[in-house]
Amino acid sequence: MKTTRVLTLLIVLSISFGFQLIKTQLSVTVRDEVGNTVPGATVQLFEKEEDYNKEQNVAAQGVSDAKGILKLKDLKAISYYMIVRKDDKDNSGGGEQTGKLDEKRINKVTVIIQ
Repeated sequence: MKTTRVLTLLIVLSISFGFQLIKTQLSVTVRDEVGNTVPGATVQLFEKEEDYNKEQNVAAQGVSDAKGILKLKDLKAISYYMIVRKDDKDNSGGGEQTGKLDEKRINKVTVIIQ
């Protein structure tokens, strides 16, 4: 009887850990032109280039924390257009699009604003 309970517990635990639902996420690190992290930078993601150009229909957004990092969760596994700004600095001229995000993973990008 005790062996059956232990076996059942092991099966339940292995199923639980095997089927963890990790949603597609993106961790954005914002840095300035000399490599320092930038807290308080606004990050906006757009699914379509037209929306990016018109700055409409934001798919996800947030502000980088004290370490210059923003974590965005529950995203689609696609490539996003990105606008990152802080005061008079932004990422125009480079780094405006992410690569295709890996589904059910924590994806990471570093964006330079200048």
